[in-house]
Amino acid sequence: MTAETGAVAADGSARRWPPRVVTAGLAVILLALLLIPAVTTPRFLTLDNARAILASAAFVGITSVGATMVMIAGSGVSLATSQIATVVAMFFLGTQHLGLGAALLIALAAGVALNAFQGAVIGYWKADPIVLTIAGGFAIGGAATWFSGGTTVYPGARGFEVLNATPLGLPLAVYVLLAVTVVVEWTLRRTTAGRQMYLVGENRAAARAAGLPVGRVTVLAWAVSGACVALTGVFLASFTTSATVTLGGTLTLDAIAAVLVGGTAISGGHGSAVRTLGGAVLISVISDVLLLRGYSTGVQILVKGVLVLTVVLVVHVRSGRGRR
Repeated sequence: MTAETGAVAADGSARRWPPRVVTAGLAVILLALLLIPAVTTPRFLTLDNARAILASAAFVGITSVGATMVMIAGSGVSLATSQIATVVAMFFLGTQHLGLGAALLIALAAGVALNAFQGAVIGYWKADPIVLTIAGGFAIGGAATWFSGGTTVYPGARGFEVLNATPLGLPLAVYVLLAVTVVVEWTLRRTTAGRQMYLVGENRAAARAAGLPVGRVTVLAWAVSGACVALTGVFLASFTTSATVTLGGTLTLDAIAAVLVGGTAISGGHGSAVRTLGGAVLISVISDVLLLRGYSTGVQILVKGVLVLTVVLVVHVRSGRGRR
C-alpha cells in the first residue's frame, strides 16, 4: 500500500497526501473564506470586474506559467522578473518606429536572452539561483535606468495598440495566457525535454549521473520563462502606453505566489501549468477584493505573502519531509 493509495502506511504512520491534493484542499478552503467578502463587496459581481480580474490574471499568469518550468526543473525562482519585464517593455516601446513585428521580435529576444543567460550560469556552473537573480535584478534594473535616463519611455508609433484588442469582450492577453498554458503543459507532459525537466528537478545529481543534459534542460526552462516574461512586458507596455523603471511592480512576487499556490513543488520535480493558471486567477481575485475594499498595496502584498508562506509550510515543506 503506497502513501498515495492508503490511508495509513504499513508502519501505522499517518498518510501523506500528495502536494496537489493538499493544495487543492487549501484552494477550496481559501475560496470558501473569500466567498462572503467577495459577494458583499460592491461592484465585485459585475461583468466589468470579471474582465478586470481576467486581465490582471493574464499579466501575472503568462509570467507564472513560464516560471512553472523553472521551478519544476529544480532551479528555484527568479527574483529579477519585474526588472526583465520592465526592460523588455522599454525596448518594445522604444523600437515601435521599426514596426510592430520587429519591435515584438526584439522584445522577445531580449527576454529570452536575459533569462537564458541566467539559466546557463545556473545549469552549467551550478550558481545559486536566488543569489544570481538578485544580482541580475540589480544589474538589469540599472540597465533600465540607463536606457531610459530615469525618465518615462514613450512609443514613437502606435502599432502596439492592436495588442489592446478585446475579442469577444476579453483582452487579447487572456487568449495568449490560455495558449501559453496549453503549449507549456503539452511540452511538460508530451515531449522529451518536458519529461527531462521533471527528472532533473526530482534529483539533479541522479540526472547528471544518468547522463541527462542538465545544463541544456535548465537553459531551456529559463529561456521559455524569459519568453513568457517578455510577453508580459509587451502587454504591460501596450496597456499603459509608456514604461518607467517601476513598471514591473509586484510581478515577481505575484508570479512566485501563483506558481506556489498552484501546487508546484519549490524543490522541483512536481508541478503543472494548468494548476499555475488556477493559482494566478486566485491571486488576482484576492487582489481585486482587497482593492475594491480600499486596502493599500502594502496590505495586498502582506496578504499574498502570508498566503505563500502558508502554502510553503503546509504543502511544500510537508511534502519534502515525506520524500526524506
